[in-house]
Order: sequence, then C-alpha cells, then structure tokens
Amino acid sequence: MRTLKIMEHISLDGVIQTSGEDGFPYADWTTPYRSPAGRDEVLAAHGGRFDLLLGRRTYDMWSDYWPKAPGGAMADGLNAATKHVVTHRPESLSWGPFESVGPDVVEGVRRIKSQAGPNLILWGSSSLTSTLLEHGLADEVLLVVYPVLLGAGKRFFAQGTPPRAFELVTTKAMPSGILLSAYKVAGPLKAG
Repeated sequence: MRTLKIMEHISLDGVIQTSGEDGFPYADWTTPYRSPAGRDEVLAAHGGRFDLLLGRRTYDMWSDYWPKAPGGAMADGLNAATKHVVTHRPESLSWGPFESVGPDVVEGVRRIKSQAGPNLILWGSSSLTSTLLEHGLADEVLLVVYPVLLGAGKRFFAQGTPPRAFELVTTKAMPSGILLSAYKVAGPLKAG
C-alpha cells in the first residue's frame, strides 16, 4: 500500500494560502525565507519518485506554472509525477500525466493507495486534508513552518477537521527561520 504524505508551507497561525486569489493581500509571503538548504530538505522529503494528490484549485494554479518552469529537481519531479486530481471536470485536465480521483473522493483515494506505485503527496488543500484525516487515509504530515503571522487567509485545517493526534518524527531548523517538522498520524485524539 502506498503512503500518503501531506506537505504544506504554513505560517505560525496556520495560513497556507500563498496566492492572491480571493483578495488575499500577502501573496508569495514564503519567498523571503526560501533558501537552497530549505529547497533541498523539501526535495528530500518528497523522496526519489512520487505521485501527487491535488485538489482542482491547486492543480489549476500549478498547471499554469510548473510545465513552464525551468528544469531542476523540483520541476522535473512535479512534472513527471502522476497527478491524481479531485475534480468534477476531468475532461479539462491537460497537465499530465493525470488521473481523476473519481466522484467519491474517499473511495478514490483508497483505490489509489491500494495500487502499486510510488508514494502520494498532497499539497495545498485544506478541505481535502480534513477529509483524508477524517477517514484515516493520511499517513504522514510535513509542515514547513515560517516565522510569520498573517492573520487572514486559507487555513491548513479547515473548519470541522476532526481532532487527531500526531507523533513527531523529525524536526529541523533552517538558517532562514523555517522549521520542517514531520509527523506520523497517530489516530483520534485521546484527551484526559
């Protein structure tokens, strides 16, 4: 069975939005903190070969950028990955290789995880993140935490995300102030 890892760039207050859509005023807030060391750590976290699980909005934003990006390990890896896309309009997908997850997201992700192939990586979807956690489909989470507060924007965990426990696997600080923290999903929250 494939491992499904959620990876996300996130502010200290949980914001993951980096585009200017919906009037968000802080587009590209991660840029001042990017470094070759941070890039190398994120690339290593992807593993050698991987497939992507993407919501439609992330797929559309990435398909406008990555196919035209200069070659390099990140662009080459993302462009080569099979993109498993949650969409109601699979006929309009063009950045491949791609596959629609299907009309039932939970069953579609279960099917994809059970197939032979490289591990799956989810980037950029708080609603999909919540669904995966609720149904026990996510195995790992890598948070790339930036030393900023944004106060507004799309949050990593959507409203209604079920309580969950995580086990810290590793954490690493970058000279720019970014923390990379990897967690294993440990199951439902145990309180008291």
